[in-house]
Amino acid sequence: MFMNLTEFNESDPCEYFSCPERSVSPAVYILLYVCLAPVVLLTVCGNLLVIISVFHFKQLHTPTNMLVLSLAVSDFLIGALVMPLLFIWTIESCWIFNTGSCMSLMITSFFLGNQSVYNIAFIAVDRYLALSSPFFYTNTITVKTMCIMVSSNWCVCLIYNILFCHFSGSFTSSVMCPGQCFSVPNEVWTVIDLIFSFIFPLSVIIILYTQVFVIAKKHATAIRELNNHTRPKTQKITSHSMKSERKAAKVLGILVSVFLACLLPYFIYSSLGNVIKLEPEISHKVLVMIYLNSTINPFIYALFYPWFRRCVKIIITLQIFQTDSELINVLSS
Repeated sequence: MFMNLTEFNESDPCEYFSCPERSVSPAVYILLYVCLAPVVLLTVCGNLLVIISVFHFKQLHTPTNMLVLSLAVSDFLIGALVMPLLFIWTIESCWIFNTGSCMSLMITSFFLGNQSVYNIAFIAVDRYLALSSPFFYTNTITVKTMCIMVSSNWCVCLIYNILFCHFSGSFTSSVMCPGQCFSVPNEVWTVIDLIFSFIFPLSVIIILYTQVFVIAKKHATAIRELNNHTRPKTQKITSHSMKSERKAAKVLGILVSVFLACLLPYFIYSSLGNVIKLEPEISHKVLVMIYLNSTINPFIYALFYPWFRRCVKIIITLQIFQTDSELINVLSS
């Protein structure tokens, strides 16, 4: 997920490079900033609400919610540190900041992007274990255990990021106006990154979530059969079970579709970058697609939880500052 770093005169880069003229009017140019600013704000605020909720309310201190918290932290940092610079770069069509800023952006975005993807994969593992082996999950997976797993995940992604930066030969120079933030790593690290950052976590997510859906469907079928044998009037229960099946299928479809839609364009670009000549300007456009996933994640992983809406209401109405507010029952309907 790296791009070339170009040396240029930071005080007036266009003095040395031929800068392309903007093809849009000043009004449209300003409108682009106005439209993209709420996206950044939504990403930051949406994930911040999840972070505050899980941190503050003791009822939410569960193993699964530690993964939701980790995902929200990585997506919050993407919204705060990565998306503003990335959107400015997209609108300006040129990298208007210095080389150090470009390097910092690339290192940060690469690390947080991987972290966000692996958080999603860990959530898939967590849900699979909880449904397929409930007794093992209850007796083995504790909040402390999950915190250790989350910390290990952050450390592994950080180590991989350092190794990638050091060995991939990502940072190369090119003369473009007024300075560009593009790069394609060497062939070996392109393959490694494709496997580590996309193929492996995607395979885990698809396989395990498919298993979760199959197991949930079997459970729902078993409940219907049990009700049919033990109770003569089970229409409402059966209807509820079927509705749960449809909801599970819908959530699974949304999850996989959004993940693919956001990440697939970049890795197609990355894979083809060393095979055919592609316009480097495409790179930051596909990167925007990746990080829009951080905007959507709070809705997929938080808004589907009933407790989230209650937590948001408590936070917005400032009830969170009341005495013993952390003990409020946010899991009640």
